[in-house]
Amino acid sequence: MAPRFVQAGEGSIVNISSIVGLAPEFAMTVYGATKAFVLFLSQGMNVELSSKGIYIQAVLPAGTYTEIWDRAGIDITNSAKFMEVGELVDAALVGFDRRERVTIPPLHNAARWDTLDASRQALLSDIKQDESAERYKSL
Repeated sequence: MAPRFVQAGEGSIVNISSIVGLAPEFAMTVYGATKAFVLFLSQGMNVELSSKGIYIQAVLPAGTYTEIWDRAGIDITNSAKFMEVGELVDAALVGFDRRERVTIPPLHNAARWDTLDASRQALLSDIKQDESAERYKSL
């Protein structure tokens, strides 16, 4: 799909990740790792394809009322309330229209994501790959 979009000079790709991909504390290791991959993939694709006219959006829902729970054999009747799928889709589409690279419908304080992403980028600027950090040079 991406090669056709590149050839056309336009296109959009929406990937569904999850907030679980941000939270190893949720103890859903394999699922969380796959969703972290989807977020990383989306961010990487954006770096590589945005200059070619391709918009990439990662959507990170939290618990959502869908048939997946029944399919997985998980009883959610006593769980915390989840988001209705229609509300999730509507929010994702607002993020799409705003051209957000990462849309997190259940995140009420959007500045938290901005801070996390800015911190990640600042961390990268502190990496010197030619030597170990001073704290590792002595016991």
